Amino acid sequence: MAAGLPEDRLDGKVCLITGATGGIGQETAKALARRGATLVLSGRDEARTAATVAAVREAAPGAQVEPLLADLSSLQSVRDLAKAFRDRHSRLDVLINNAGLIIDRRQVTVDGYEATFATNHLSHFLLTHLLRDLLVASGPARILNVSSEGHRLAYSHFLDDPQTEKRRYDGIRVYGNAKLSNILFSRGLTKRLAGTQVTANALHPGAVRTGFGHNSEGFFKHLIKLAGPFMLSPEKGARTSIYLASSPEVAGVSGEYFIKCRKAKPSSAARDEALAERLWQVSEELTGVKA
Repeated sequence: MAAGLPEDRLDGKVCLITGATGGIGQETAKALARRGATLVLSGRDEARTAATVAAVREAAPGAQVEPLLADLSSLQSVRDLAKAFRDRHSRLDVLINNAGLIIDRRQVTVDGYEATFATNHLSHFLLTHLLRDLLVASGPARILNVSSEGHRLAYSHFLDDPQTEKRRYDGIRVYGNAKLSNILFSRGLTKRLAGTQVTANALHPGAVRTGFGHNSEGFFKHLIKLAGPFMLSPEKGARTSIYLASSPEVAGVSGEYFIKCRKAKPSSAARDEALAERLWQVSEELTGVKA
């Protein structure tokens, strides 16, 4: 149990967590499993995903936990993940879009998209779209988008160049673009889910000591390693995700940004409704869906 959080029960609830093979995702899974939820954990690596399932079962004996493999840098893999989930489950009560990527050099995905934006935002935009009807039918249901205070470092007018093809690539700023997108996506979802019993919120977990950034090289990777002793443990970093997934205090709360289990005020860009709408349109174009 994460210290200070009540054990609000989730018996009969089905939760899907992306990026669940370590850090915040794994600690969130353990806590929700202890509360009685059925856990579906998405990971890219088969061995690491299996190890995570075993760790969750050890932390919550008798818990219902299953793995689903997916590489969220591939839109086809995201589609396969949604199909695999639907083949196994007829409901979805909590969707936690937790997977994240930060790199210091521009890379492109199999779809030809800049990897940070594709993995942190486009994959979750598409996955949420493909599972949206299950969430609505299962209501009250919750969508959590794990963002970051790093969203304040986003480039101005980042949607003029969402693939970072025209400006100098700065891994931190590009990560900021993606994390800003997570918050704007939550606002767009809230607007479109009005009248349903599905909520969508974004959160900052804190600076957490995990394997995050291991895909980076050189000075950037070294800097993350040096900062490790000053960061939160994954268990503490997971507290806000656990709170938003399970607490009755936030039932019906939607379109908000949370830090340390409390509402917080994101950047002015993150509160820009026109920017949220433009991001939605760009995301539809890039994923090939009408969400």
